[in-house]
Amino acid sequence: MNVEFKSDRSRLSDKDLVEAVVCLANAQGGELWLGVEDNGQPTGLHVERQQLAGLTGLVAARTSPSLAVSVTPVTVGGVLVARIVVPMAKGEVATTAGVYLRRRLKADGTPECVAMLPHERASRVSSFGLMDASAQIVAGATLADLDPLERERLRQSVQQYGGDRVLLELDDEALDGALGLAARMSDGSGRRAPTLTGLLLIGRETALRELVPTHEFAFQVLAREAVRFNEFRRFPLLKALDWLDTNFNPYNPEQELQVGLFRVAVPLVDGGAFREAVANALIHRDYHRLGAVHVRLEDGALVVSNPGGLVEGVTLRNLLTIERHPRNPQLADAMKRIGVVERSGRGVDKIYRGMLKFGRPAPDYSRTTQQDVVLRLPTVEADLDFRRLVVGAERGGAELPIDSLIALAALREQRRLSVDELASLIQRDPAQAKRTLEALTEAGLAEAHGATRGRSYTLSALVYRRAGGQVAYTGQAGFSAIQHEQTVLSFARKRGRVARADVVELCHLTTDQAAMLLKKLKDRGLLQQQGERRWTSYTLAEGAGS
Repeated sequence: MNVEFKSDRSRLSDKDLVEAVVCLANAQGGELWLGVEDNGQPTGLHVERQQLAGLTGLVAARTSPSLAVSVTPVTVGGVLVARIVVPMAKGEVATTAGVYLRRRLKADGTPECVAMLPHERASRVSSFGLMDASAQIVAGATLADLDPLERERLRQSVQQYGGDRVLLELDDEALDGALGLAARMSDGSGRRAPTLTGLLLIGRETALRELVPTHEFAFQVLAREAVRFNEFRRFPLLKALDWLDTNFNPYNPEQELQVGLFRVAVPLVDGGAFREAVANALIHRDYHRLGAVHVRLEDGALVVSNPGGLVEGVTLRNLLTIERHPRNPQLADAMKRIGVVERSGRGVDKIYRGMLKFGRPAPDYSRTTQQDVVLRLPTVEADLDFRRLVVGAERGGAELPIDSLIALAALREQRRLSVDELASLIQRDPAQAKRTLEALTEAGLAEAHGATRGRSYTLSALVYRRAGGQVAYTGQAGFSAIQHEQTVLSFARKRGRVARADVVELCHLTTDQAAMLLKKLKDRGLLQQQGERRWTSYTLAEGAGS
């Protein structure tokens, strides 16, 4: 997708060169190597192309908006070729002849340039936040396409989900304006017509089928390759969420956990995480593209997918921290004001919390592509001891910060955690990770081990005792100083010698701590040093073998 070879033996035409650049720019950007055959063999630049100084200006003059590329001459295999670095277009770019092209991969994995169709251009512009499709009036739609019953469902949803109660005081026209459900026509008539947001939220199903053909969702239940439930619908979104809730409930059994005086429900899939995941898929999907939002319960996981990849700037490495800028801002804002989704914009946090608080794995977005966002919520058995731990830590009504919950889950899973490891998990800097671990330590939920450099953390002895895992705690927290010494001497006695790396592994110490322990045993006459620097090892001193 990112590298294109173009032969220049017969002098590639300026038209073909500019179109190849536009093709890359309208995908992910990349490099165009001029003077290289399709098989990667460098054959060099045409004699008329040897002077590359004007190539940058040529591309800028023949693209709209002007595209700035960088051109570098490179000698490969004894011949001169040109490396043209093409940036990814922020929106869309065309040749000055009005040609829009984009790069894609064919079924066999090889790339090709194809025409960029109008709906693909609109989709790309939306993904960069340059246009809000959900705020646009839908061609052919009238106010008669809005369903009074769905409008009443909207008002009931505001009350049910604790939305913005100001909305309940508005008449229909004022409500349409407040949520962007309708807008004034630009023909000067002053007439109002439904926007995409209006049709999606309170539109009649017949109007949605006709005017928004890209809107569709499916609920499927697959068990050992057998299809137990498989239905596709085109309901407006609030009705869709209610329908999905109703049909998912029979497949979402829960057990009760007694924690002190309270009974805590432990469902197969957390209700809040389910609703947030499904609502996000319906809100943030690309409505320029055909394809259904799929909600699929399969063996081992609930999978929610929607057409349209992550918007520009959002990656799997910053999902937890990046400032949200949705593909459909007006629709997203309306759903927040109604109360359906997290009003702070931290819906991903809610999905993470719904998984981690039950001791289940974190949400898995790894199957996400440029075309689809795919979220997998594992339905493995809950860890009831961990759920008790979280409930106990949250007494008083305040939820644990999401960073703290991620840290506790990682300590449960990995047993021992460093600051840098947690920083990667919470997608923040090490300073924030350290503050999170220190806060857990002050709360008595974690313990620190080792010096400042190389310090690691485990769950505290109190946590292990409550879970009946004192033996596990002893193994994870390490040994006392005396036990460290005895372990090292015993190893040297059995193996004949011991090295610093052995001590690191045996006693769960840092490299510096292991070196200090060996020096201490040497200074006390219990070990003798053999070799220098990287070849250093230690043997038992005479008289220390008993």
